[in-house]
Amino acid sequence: MAIDIPPGAGRSRSTYALAALGLGAFAIGTAELVVVGVLSLIAGDLDVSEGTAGLLVTAYALGISLGGPLMTAATIRLPRRLLLWLALAVFVLGNLSAVFAGAFGMLLVARVVTGAVHGLFIGVASAVAAGLVPAERRGQAVSMVFGGIAVSTVVGVPLGTLIGQSAGWQAAFAGVVVLGALALVATLAAVPPVGGSGSGGLGAQARYAFAPPVLAMLATGLLLMGGQFTAFTFLAPLLEDVTGVSGGTISGFLLVFGVASAVGTFLGGRFADRNADATLLVGNAVLVLALGALYLVGPHPVPAALALAGWGLVGFGVVPALQLRVISLAGPGGDLAATLGASAVNAGIAAGAAVGGWAVSAYGVENVPLVALVICLVALPATWFTRHLKAPATGEPAPRPGAAPVPTGG
Repeated sequence: MAIDIPPGAGRSRSTYALAALGLGAFAIGTAELVVVGVLSLIAGDLDVSEGTAGLLVTAYALGISLGGPLMTAATIRLPRRLLLWLALAVFVLGNLSAVFAGAFGMLLVARVVTGAVHGLFIGVASAVAAGLVPAERRGQAVSMVFGGIAVSTVVGVPLGTLIGQSAGWQAAFAGVVVLGALALVATLAAVPPVGGSGSGGLGAQARYAFAPPVLAMLATGLLLMGGQFTAFTFLAPLLEDVTGVSGGTISGFLLVFGVASAVGTFLGGRFADRNADATLLVGNAVLVLALGALYLVGPHPVPAALALAGWGLVGFGVVPALQLRVISLAGPGGDLAATLGASAVNAGIAAGAAVGGWAVSAYGVENVPLVALVICLVALPATWFTRHLKAPATGEPAPRPGAAPVPTGG
């Protein structure tokens, strides 16, 4: 991956650039989930049911899963820095249209569009981040992007919800517009020209991005995230009905999980630099143990909080390693494959929510952690198997000096 940074300015310049990418991810992560805290306000104002308003969450997830790869495919030959600018500009305009949406249909379209540029931005930003630093620090660089999303769940979403509840749901989207504009300015100022992590046009990249090793890694990520969100989607009723906490105390438990997730994402990037495969395998194993502990100690508040913290540390801590492996296994298809990681994660979230709903109906909310545990246990041999996946031979010329390939950790 080519990068144009003046000699002697590399370390400080890359730090500012990664901070700008992290800010963009923070804005985008806030936009994704802040709508949950103001759904009832939107439903009342736009005269739809709360169930219908919930389609705003689905629309955004579909935008990420389907629109992200499609937009990447359509813009595959554009310079990466220009693509970051365009993604953030469309993101700002999309959320600005949401502020002035007078009908539910208009708001729904805005969510699909902003979801699509979410997928585009995260894919491009993670590939760019990996190219801003030496090979031995690429996991940490990628974790800055996903860490921005993790921090948004702890800081951005609660603050956005508070603003929306006190000043109207439009104010929550206005706050997202401001964050997106700041991220755009920071990206314009701090991110240097960076070449793509892939090569060739759409056809050439698709050949490698959809190769069996990449698809196997994506399927493993889908299992890991699907298992977690089988339980996480219904964490609030689980805490209320099983642990016996309510109101602000539930928020405290969710805060514990959110902080642990943010810390785990950054730590996961460091471990991914040492060995991405081992990070995934150990993270999967600890995830099984944490979900098992939550199932066993659920009725006891303090042990349950500790189990949640353990879950948060590893649950999202595996994401940087997963993204590194996807980009690495795709080889010349790295640019396109980078958005597929976000698609797999969001497909896992959607599937996990559906499975969790079935589990609640069939077995009761108290058994949802056990169902999640089983899914993550099924993922364990798949995660072990991915250690043996290799990028296909490409026949591509060797990368130029200073553009070492992303480490697999294998």
